[in-house]
Amino acid sequence: MSLPRWVLAVAGEGGGAGGGDAALGAVTSLPSLDDRALVVEAQVGNRAAFEELVHRYDRDVLRLALNLMKRPEDARDVYQEAFLKVYRNLHRFRFECSFYTWLYRIVTNVCLDHLRRRQARPEDQSPEVNHGRNDEGITDFFERQREHRPTLDPERTMFGLEIKARIALAMERLSPRERIVFEMKHYQGLKLRAIGDALGTTEETVKNSLFRATRKLRHELGELR
Repeated sequence: MSLPRWVLAVAGEGGGAGGGDAALGAVTSLPSLDDRALVVEAQVGNRAAFEELVHRYDRDVLRLALNLMKRPEDARDVYQEAFLKVYRNLHRFRFECSFYTWLYRIVTNVCLDHLRRRQARPEDQSPEVNHGRNDEGITDFFERQREHRPTLDPERTMFGLEIKARIALAMERLSPRERIVFEMKHYQGLKLRAIGDALGTTEETVKNSLFRATRKLRHELGELR
């Protein structure tokens, strides 16, 4: 995946990770470098090194954003905003954690901000229904991530859709942090410590958020048991 145009657009602003290709010729095989070496290159102005970092993690970021936001257009906004934050703050990265953890933290924080804004707008509470759009660009990736199951019998299909809608509605009633913690634990399969690292908080705080989320969901979905 090539570097998004919005990243190239801000490259002329100066500052941050650097706007030029000062170190472009210094590295012969960027894909062979580890994350640390790529970050160092990007920090001194090597735009190709930053592009390699984006290419290395863009699908992970897209999947995480879609899993947390549920709506392709919201996930697309998170993707763009997160990488823009990475670009503008890369010079502040001091290798106190892995680049992936730092990136994950930025993405989850952007998701939290978007979920809080969505929660403040009642008209945005209901989950999006896919109407079969086939837009170009990033949307193609999202469409490819949608699960395709064999056709089930109508009664079972309707029951499954009803349960899915109930779960989605119940998830919307969680606080943004509770929802993200629950999604990361049960849908992403992350350990509590990894979630804490991503959110910049303690494992105990994550555990408490997960407990509250689980209790609320059990209350909302109790009759489905």
